[in-house]
Amino acid sequence: MKIDGNTGVLGIIGDPVAHSGSPSLHNFLAEKLGDNLVYVPFPVKPQGLSAAIQGAYRLGIRGMNVTVPHKQTVLEEVTELDDAALTIGAVNTLVRIRGGYKGYNTDYSGFMRQLDHDSVIVYDKPVIVLGAGGAAHAVIYALEKIGASEIYLLNRSRDKAEKDFGKRKNIRILDFEDWEKIPKAKYICIQCTSVGLAPREKECVIRDEGFFELIQTGVDLIYDPRETVFMKKVREHGGQAYNGLRMLMYQAVSAYELFADREVPEEVLEELYEQLDP
Repeated sequence: MKIDGNTGVLGIIGDPVAHSGSPSLHNFLAEKLGDNLVYVPFPVKPQGLSAAIQGAYRLGIRGMNVTVPHKQTVLEEVTELDDAALTIGAVNTLVRIRGGYKGYNTDYSGFMRQLDHDSVIVYDKPVIVLGAGGAAHAVIYALEKIGASEIYLLNRSRDKAEKDFGKRKNIRILDFEDWEKIPKAKYICIQCTSVGLAPREKECVIRDEGFFELIQTGVDLIYDPRETVFMKKVREHGGQAYNGLRMLMYQAVSAYELFADREVPEEVLEELYEQLDP
């Protein structure tokens, strides 16, 4: 990688941020595509977020990704806000514009691109979503945008889910243990909780075997381990199951496309995926 006086700087802000795989993803794309860009991590404590955003702008930093714990609080620091980010209530990508940064959310578009790649058809179909946290907000926005007919949202805290999603007409909210109230049919199910994430890979948010009889296609946003207990149970009951590795890749690619103002060719996407999942 050649760095000179014209190299554009990108980065990721979060706390912690040293574990992030984003620098390797974005630097791979920049080198592969011949873009004069470099991507680095910026550890930023919550109390320093505003100063960090202002400093980044003054330093000429072209764009940044945003990770925990700043995805919601950074909404107060942007000059403009994309409609999707406004509806979802979270920003994970900042793109430099005149006077500051415009905030985007590429989690939802990354999820949509994964569904498209895996040929998971959501339009006019009922969907079960497990969890009502930040990831679920992006997923539900995508499902509504695609045209899911109905969403059954299961969460440990029903009150929290009601607060965030209770006014949506096509969403029915249930506790995890009330899954049997879902009408018998075949559903697409999106697992949005952290249950099953390494080192808790032996766990599953719902363990009742009967629940998995409802699932035709399951997508677990977790990608470490590559096959979760949720995915295994879906497959044991005859369904198809996917992890969230392609969503991780596609949300990063969507952000890079905003940073570099270009589309990433399909052949580069497949080479990038091979780097993530050798």
